[in-house]
Amino acid sequence: MSDLLKVSSNPHIRSPYKSSQIMLMVLAALLPASAFGVWNFGLNAFIIIMISVASSVATEYIYEKLMHKKITINDYSAALTGLLLALNLPATVPWWLPVIGSVFAVLIVKQLFGGLGQNFMNPALGARCFLLISFTGRMTDFTYDGISGATPLAALKAGEAVNLKDMFFGTTAGTIGETSVIAILIGAIFLLATGIINLRIPATYIITFALFIVIFGGHGLDGGYLAAQLCGGGLMLGAFFMATDYVTSPITKNGQLIFGIVLGIFTGLFRLFGNSAEGVSYAIIISNMLVPLIEKVTYPKPFGKGGEKF
Repeated sequence: MSDLLKVSSNPHIRSPYKSSQIMLMVLAALLPASAFGVWNFGLNAFIIIMISVASSVATEYIYEKLMHKKITINDYSAALTGLLLALNLPATVPWWLPVIGSVFAVLIVKQLFGGLGQNFMNPALGARCFLLISFTGRMTDFTYDGISGATPLAALKAGEAVNLKDMFFGTTAGTIGETSVIAILIGAIFLLATGIINLRIPATYIITFALFIVIFGGHGLDGGYLAAQLCGGGLMLGAFFMATDYVTSPITKNGQLIFGIVLGIFTGLFRLFGNSAEGVSYAIIISNMLVPLIEKVTYPKPFGKGGEKF
């Protein structure tokens, strides 16, 4: 019998890639940012990445083994969650912190809600926000080149000058994977070229955020200030690698555009008017929780119900 006649659980989305292939390709796309993070921050960054990935995979395996569920570590989603979490951590955090974050991401955010495809927010960012709330001091301790100091975004918020070239190439303080815009863009281009993601969400997100900064940032069309906001913090990493998560983003085209606009507005609000200089993680997980509402108002009605055709 043809596979087209078999009925499975929704959503019925066809792709030339299997889930495991998609996860592997996203892992590959994150290699430039990961490698730069290790080069930029040293051996401790590599250790944090390895611990985070291993903890995520181990958590998923142990939970599924104890609950007598099908073992799914071969789909690489747990490994991807661990890597994304690590790239959102400072290289100076103690070894036990990525372990706690990985357990929270995989067990609480992912598995307790049904596993892959059922989580209501991005697991890695959910864990990062949990760690930020629980261990604020350690999560905001950024040391670069042996000197503990503010990130470029924090300096920008304080009205200090920043080095835009260093922010673009990544030789600045920050989390392991967020500092190098060029490394992130290399991975993003790979995902776009292979069709794993499209530009709908990232482009709408970045453009909306840029407009918000121009209108409310107090610097008008100051190109240097705008470029620093775009290159600083986790905006590029979040826009291309986490906001585009299949599970926690809308499936409709109009929904994706609205999602990107909401992301841009929330990020701008947090950065300009919040206590922290950053806001990408909170913007994404809050927007994730709005996805059911976004899809409800953008999903096309079936033919004959007063709506448009599919």
